[in-house]
Amino acid sequence: MEMTTASLGRGELLRVAETVAQEKGISTGEVLEAMEQAIQTAARRKYGQEHEILAEIDRKHGGINLYRQLNVVESVEEWASQISIEDARDRNPAAQVGDVILEPLPPIDLGRIAAQSAKQVIVQKVREAERERQYNEFKDRISEIVVGEVKRIEYGHVLVDLGRAEAIVRREELIPRELFRQKDRIRAYIYDVRLETRGPQIFLSRTHPQFLAKLFAQEVPEIYDGIIEIRAVARDPGSRAKMAVISKDNSIDPVGACVGMRGSRVQAVVSELSGEKIDIIPWSQDPATFVVNALAPAEVTRVVLDPESQRIEVVVPDAQQHIAIGRRGQNVRLASQLTGWDIDIVSETEDSERRNREFRELTSMFIDALNVEEVIAQLLVTEGYTSIDDLAYGEIEDLAGIQGFDEDIAQALMERAQSFVQERDENLRTRLYELEATDDLVAFELLSLPSIVQLAEKGVKSLDDLGDLATDELIELLPDLELDQDQAGEIIMAARAHWFEDEPGEVAEAIEEAEEAEALESDEPGSDIEDASKPT
Repeated sequence: MEMTTASLGRGELLRVAETVAQEKGISTGEVLEAMEQAIQTAARRKYGQEHEILAEIDRKHGGINLYRQLNVVESVEEWASQISIEDARDRNPAAQVGDVILEPLPPIDLGRIAAQSAKQVIVQKVREAERERQYNEFKDRISEIVVGEVKRIEYGHVLVDLGRAEAIVRREELIPRELFRQKDRIRAYIYDVRLETRGPQIFLSRTHPQFLAKLFAQEVPEIYDGIIEIRAVARDPGSRAKMAVISKDNSIDPVGACVGMRGSRVQAVVSELSGEKIDIIPWSQDPATFVVNALAPAEVTRVVLDPESQRIEVVVPDAQQHIAIGRRGQNVRLASQLTGWDIDIVSETEDSERRNREFRELTSMFIDALNVEEVIAQLLVTEGYTSIDDLAYGEIEDLAGIQGFDEDIAQALMERAQSFVQERDENLRTRLYELEATDDLVAFELLSLPSIVQLAEKGVKSLDDLGDLATDELIELLPDLELDQDQAGEIIMAARAHWFEDEPGEVAEAIEEAEEAEALESDEPGSDIEDASKPT
């Protein structure tokens, strides 16, 4: 675009601005502002860079007005940008110091240089406007699926032409062994849009779990309509995936609807994901049921939940163990990601051997500690007693209710258990005394005496020592407790509690009292004389 006085009339200048604005998708005002900046640049080159030039294009008629801006001052120091108050009042009697006087300048020819400058400014503004438009358009489209054309491939990353914008699929967001060439059509999921210095960056993914969920929403009308809800997705991209679904309508089978007639719906998604096998399972609010469903096609015999550590033990038949675990642990890993539970797979043989071993160990413990016959110890273990403390401080009614027991036997067993515990604790306290453990650590309620002895033997001999530990250190020092990060953190924070016993108000009051005492001391009569007489 060239602007010359010969080629452009006043009205024609406005038409050019309107045409450029329509072509580039920006406002006419932005184009006119760009032209004004270009004219100002050209005028400075003619009249001198020391001048403050203002260019105005008449928005109605297209006329160009040039002015030199002069600041009104008492005494002129810079003649190019200042005017005295006397000269200013000759032009405008109301002028005051600090005002700006606009001095008209003769028009200049807009030659090739000015036209090129205007073009550069316009191009820059167009780019900025396009970037802002792209960002505003795509930032609200995060979590959508888009289809584009492969523009080029750089270092394994795929650049995608979306028509009005360019996006990128990073190498790690592509399904393994998936190849794309220039001009190929590609479908992907928008997971992030960022506004960076070089423009908006649109990031696409074909490995994101929600890509699979959105594909099913396109294939299954019940999902799109909200009748069926996808609650969780776990993927091993290109290999296997698990998806948990639930129906809000009891008459509709969510798994069957997602599979489709003869598997037509799920097969369409599998084809898009390069043959990725998809297990569709019913979601359940009950964690045990959900985990059992997630481990399909493996059969499950029994589950044991530990809600505190979010861990679940799953017992499976021996022949099903390899199916439950899957190739390279894939099946159990995906089931764990899907449910949010850590899953331990145990075969029936391993479970039986472990239970028998624990039974024998507990039986032997009760025989040695209580000096009872084997049959009585076995009854205690069978009824769920796992420690001498459980027996010593349990309910006598529960103990007497065991078949073959009565209140006399229960009372005798509890007395023996209490005697054992007292003797054991006394020995532990003696050991702690030998280790020079502090009383506050010995009395710490969140840890048992055996655990405190274990810590003291490893150098943790006070609450301060315990409070100084990191959670990982405490877990390592007490392996038998099998603490998690939260439990270890709770113990450490309880050990630190005495560090913060002073309330903030009490601390502030103490500081204020100290300051007042210091002020009174400095204000005592003769204090200045005494201070002055002291040698420095």
